[in-house]
Amino acid sequence: MVVYGIKNCDTVKKALNWLDENKVKYEFHDFKKLSISEDKLKDWSDKVGYEALLNKKGTTWKKLDKEVQDSITSASAAFTLMQDKTSVIKRPVLEKDGKIVLGFNPDSLQELLK
Repeated sequence: MVVYGIKNCDTVKKALNWLDENKVKYEFHDFKKLSISEDKLKDWSDKVGYEALLNKKGTTWKKLDKEVQDSITSASAAFTLMQDKTSVIKRPVLEKDGKIVLGFNPDSLQELLK
């Protein structure tokens, strides 16, 4: 399993704690240190849609100029933004065996681990 996110994000911390408590082995991919490839974003987008990957409730999105927000009307525009400002990606992204879960939800995580 790979967990993608940002170390200081509270939701990521909750997910990592849950994984540790349940003795699930994982690799952590820190967006801030390692960025994210467009190919990976396309792969995720094929599974859940680029809109689901955008965290429009977060501070990063809310701080963007209205014109920038309004310009995100396609996957390619969203991917460019996500690579430029990785904290706009909903997190964590938990990936296992080609399947992903966005955000932290113990039930969804249990399902992913089956």
